[in-house]
Parts: sequence; C-alpha cells; structure tokens
Amino acid sequence: MRKLFAEFIGTFVLVLFGCGAAILAGQYIGYTGISFAFGLAVMVMIYAVGPISGGHFNPAVSVGLCCAGKFEWKHLIPYIIFQCLGAIAAAGILYLIATGVAGGGIDVGGFAANTYSTYTLCAALLTEIVFTAVFVLIIIGVISKESVTSFAGAAIGLALAVIHLVTIPVTNTSVNPARSLSQALFATDPAAISQLWVFWVAPIAGAILAALIWKIFLEARVTAKKKK
Repeated sequence: MRKLFAEFIGTFVLVLFGCGAAILAGQYIGYTGISFAFGLAVMVMIYAVGPISGGHFNPAVSVGLCCAGKFEWKHLIPYIIFQCLGAIAAAGILYLIATGVAGGGIDVGGFAANTYSTYTLCAALLTEIVFTAVFVLIIIGVISKESVTSFAGAAIGLALAVIHLVTIPVTNTSVNPARSLSQALFATDPAAISQLWVFWVAPIAGAILAALIWKIFLEARVTAKKKK
C-alpha cells in the first residue's frame, strides 16, 4: 500500500501542477510555462516518492517497464488504478477551483483535456505513439545505468517538458492515460470523452514500442558494458 499511495500522490501532484498551470495560469505563462510545470512536477515527485514506488505516475510508463522487464506484471493493474485515482482527485480539486470564480463559476471548457481538432486522427496517433515511446525509452535508459541514477529525475522531467513544448499544439500532450482520463471526466467539450480512447491506446502502444526497442537493440549493449 505504501507503493500504491506513493503512485497516487505522485500522479495527483503531476496533474495538479501540470494541468493546473494550463487551466488556471495558461493565459499568463503560455505553452512554455505549462510544459515546464509538467516537467518540474514529475521531477520533484520522482525525488520525493520515487524511492518508494519507482516513480511511474503514468500507466504507459508502468506498461513499458513491465514489457522491458523492469517491473513485475502482478503490480501493473493496482498501479494503474491508483494512478488514475490520483489524477481524478487532482482534476476534481482543479474543477472546484476553476468554477469558484468570484461572482459566479465559469465554463471550464476543454479543462486541459487531450483532444485533436486542427490535426487528423493519424497525426494525433503518430504524435502520441512516437513521443510516448521516446519518453519511456528515456526512462528505461536512465534507470538502467547505475552511474546516472541520481540524475534520473532531472532527465525524465526535462524530457517531459520538451515533449510538451513540441506536442501541445497537436494533442494538448497526453503521453499519460491517467492524465487524459482525469481531465476528460470534467471537461464540457464532448470531444474529450469521444477521443479519450486515442490517449489510452496510443501512449500504451508507444510504451510497448519503447520496450521492444530497448530489449532488441539496446539492453544487450548496456549489460555488456556493466560486465566489463
């Protein structure tokens, strides 16, 4: 339960800070500020509770680590459940804040949910698959090298920030099904729910792709270097 609660808290803070920046401060800080809010949130929580649970905070990351042999399959479903619960709890708090404007509530609109409108479905799928694959591959890589383990949080956080900088205009950046689910539940834009499947299928597919790339092309070389 300590591990599951750590995943709950980590995902809660990720959504609270990242999506909170988009919903409450987006007009002031822009894409750059929102991107670094997500990156810094995941970085600080990796250092805060990562030693307890591994610091996944993302169902796609958990799936990718299982496929890469870095995480036990028996823990996958409980991790995903608590990640989603943490994200939903944070989204609920953001909803109460966003609708608590003095003089009357406001229409939360898209509520930082993941959708695609300017781009096609194929473009959205490709974006989420490729960038999630890159993200998960970075995570697998940094936790597989003993010499840089202490910098893993910084590397992962910066990677997430850069991913947001590139992909916010396309899909509002998911690479995290729990984050997508939580915002879709509170958004008034009907596309948030109807397109939600994209932001589960594509990130998980990307995570599996990353694990395959690691296992086939990279793992043997890292192992060989450690033996030397």
